[in-house]
Amino acid sequence: MNILLLGANGQVGHALREPLAALGRLTCATRMGRLEDGSDCLQVDLADAAALARVLDASEARIIVNAAAYTAVDRAEDEPALADRINHLALAEIGTWAAGHDALVVHYSTDYVFDGRSDRPWHENDETAPLGVYGRSKLAGEQALRDSGAQHLILRTAWVYAARGQNFLRTMLRLAAEREELRVVDDQIGAPTPASWIARTTGSVLQRWLAMDRRERETACGTYHLTASQRCSWFGFASAIMREAQRAGLLARIPELTPIASIDYPTRAQRPAFSVLDNTRLALVFGQHLPPWESGLREVIGELAALQDRGVTA
Repeated sequence: MNILLLGANGQVGHALREPLAALGRLTCATRMGRLEDGSDCLQVDLADAAALARVLDASEARIIVNAAAYTAVDRAEDEPALADRINHLALAEIGTWAAGHDALVVHYSTDYVFDGRSDRPWHENDETAPLGVYGRSKLAGEQALRDSGAQHLILRTAWVYAARGQNFLRTMLRLAAEREELRVVDDQIGAPTPASWIARTTGSVLQRWLAMDRRERETACGTYHLTASQRCSWFGFASAIMREAQRAGLLARIPELTPIASIDYPTRAQRPAFSVLDNTRLALVFGQHLPPWESGLREVIGELAALQDRGVTA
């Protein structure tokens, strides 16, 4: 069985390689046509419709996992057409191809499809109301995939981080080594989720999917929320990062952390204030229960410490 992974160099894409390779013959594709170790793979930029069509045809995939996206939330406000092309129109093309080739599309979406005005975790069927260009483009991509008629699993996640790439955890560790004080937003709430957990859960979901008959697959198609359990603010996450990093020997000292309101840290794009997603449907249909976010943090900090011990730069 052929599996195509788009965005294989990203945080989630990199983590997906191992679990996907265990399920079939994996073909990786990246924007530059190379993996981070310098080895070659298929080249595709989702901004290029013709290139995307060529890669889909060449892959002969039965499962397409799309871990590629335009994720520059603030820059999207100034590049709405590019964000829409990558996050929306490309999904319509992937879905149309998949529908014509009886292939499954696994696609990752975001908490940014919601406006963040809630006092309980978001369910999959709650009303969507994106606050900015990025969220609107991701929501449009979801709908385009649904409208394509392809078999699909849309996995919404939030607050993703890893031991590699650009993310909140790595930014906090870098700034902690440079500054005496850090001011961190304390009125945005979510569930920090390791990319490795998203990847492993995706692999487990696909194992279940492959064991289903066609009727069961039709019922299982749809949208799911996939995040770590429990919640914290960005300030709470930063505080935990500092404690765990110092314990692991990654930080010699912890800078002073000051909680601030979002209004005191203005950004080009507005962020949702409450990004906690309800994972119940994922548990009911696929039997997946993710641990609390603190466990994920310890796992990722441990990975960074192991890399440091080996003299490897993530």
